[in-house]
Amino acid sequence: MFGIDVLLDDEAKLNRLRSARVGLVAHPASINSANTHSIDALIDAGCKIVRAFGPQHGMRGDKQDNMIESQDYLDQIHQLPVVSLYGEYRHPTDEMLHDLDIILFDLQDIGCRIYTYITTLFYFTEACSRLGKELWVLDRPNPAGRPIDGLYLKNGEQSFVGCAPMPTRHGLTVGELGLWFATQQTHELDLSIINMVGHNPEQGPGYGWPVDARPWINPSPNAASINMARIFPGSVLLEGTTLSEGRGTTTPLEVIGAPGLPIDRLLAELTSRAPHWLESAYLRECFFTPTFHKHVDQMCAGLQIHTGYPAYEHNKFKPYRLIAGLLKSLRHIEPEFDIWRFHSYEYELGRKPIDVINGGHGLRTWVDDPNQDFDVFDAQLNEAEKRWQEERQPFLQYPC
Repeated sequence: MFGIDVLLDDEAKLNRLRSARVGLVAHPASINSANTHSIDALIDAGCKIVRAFGPQHGMRGDKQDNMIESQDYLDQIHQLPVVSLYGEYRHPTDEMLHDLDIILFDLQDIGCRIYTYITTLFYFTEACSRLGKELWVLDRPNPAGRPIDGLYLKNGEQSFVGCAPMPTRHGLTVGELGLWFATQQTHELDLSIINMVGHNPEQGPGYGWPVDARPWINPSPNAASINMARIFPGSVLLEGTTLSEGRGTTTPLEVIGAPGLPIDRLLAELTSRAPHWLESAYLRECFFTPTFHKHVDQMCAGLQIHTGYPAYEHNKFKPYRLIAGLLKSLRHIEPEFDIWRFHSYEYELGRKPIDVINGGHGLRTWVDDPNQDFDVFDAQLNEAEKRWQEERQPFLQYPC
């Protein structure tokens, strides 16, 4: 049972919501076990929802790509105001919250720091603690499960795709993140986590997602599968490069490619220098032609990354290392390759996109420095994993 189902089964909590003025943060994957959207289910249960908030891509879903803003509007079914938090505002303002008693947060996350939905949660913890508002987080599974991967975001490198210092793949549910975010605030937060029932993130084959019990519904337009969620902490790095991450194809963020990319040489290089970075992923050579975004209408040579096969070992798959290793291998075999992309990325106009995504310049400088080998970076990643393993421990609500 996800948090929304637990809440709908709790008459005492429902009575509280029937007598309070409630705001709901939701998106297309905010559904209950009957596949009913949370706003519909809560209103049907008599809850007094007076305002909804739509994150990036919209409350019921309306925008496909990054940096395509949404406007405020009236919900098509209930005629309630839906406030966009990916338009004029990113942060919930005092005016948006002043007449609300309780804010329900019910967004499906995919387990990566570089995802705007958890930044939206962080901004609500800030606003609710400052204004003394109750925040209830309705917990949902992390489809990437418990494993940790990637570097910490460095203090001072925060952005809308990196709200707080933690590794790229954090291994927490959205409720557990809410508990940790609360400790980052300067004011006390009146926070309630509606925990899931029966959730075991160590149990296969889903390792975080109940594959036999619940359908996968895209939380954002390009989050099209559990496979994507597992790979995303690595493939998202490609947004800061000239290499395609598969936008404009039917497998966005599950591939890496570019016209003429020397795939065989890349794999041979990475296999010879850091074979353990390739563990537990089935890499299939492929060719694809994006219909939009990078390399539109050009044939790209690439790799598709698969995790849904019998030999997959969840705790050994390290997507951040995999993509970082491919970028380092590319720099080694073709030193003049134009890897880094320079464009406006999530409104961070004065920073290199890869540094915004990574939460600092550590990845880029390691890739570009011929004197830094794989062992150096591996040691940094292992240290980050050990540090976060200890830091997150007090906030875990489910088996680990």
